[in-house]
Amino acid sequence: MAYHQGNSPFQKQKGGGTTKTCLPASKLRSMSKAEKDKLVRAKKQSGKSGKYKRSSKTNVKGARKKGATLRDWFEKEDWRRVDDPSKKCGE
Repeated sequence: MAYHQGNSPFQKQKGGGTTKTCLPASKLRSMSKAEKDKLVRAKKQSGKSGKYKRSSKTNVKGARKKGATLRDWFEKEDWRRVDDPSKKCGE
């Protein structure tokens, strides 16, 4: 009997990913225009090519304060879009 994967939860994510990139507003203020542009280009490129997430080469260092839990980080930060910081994440 052959093994059939079917709708296994272990399959890789497929389909178009989002092209929006969000970071905490405090981190956005400290980034240069070149850094922001690089991040936005990477995210748009990966979303356009159907990838779920962008390359880890474009990861951002220092966005989370030391000692903050992941929940604190998500709930207490003012998340903004990198391409248009006047918009909140999700707009």
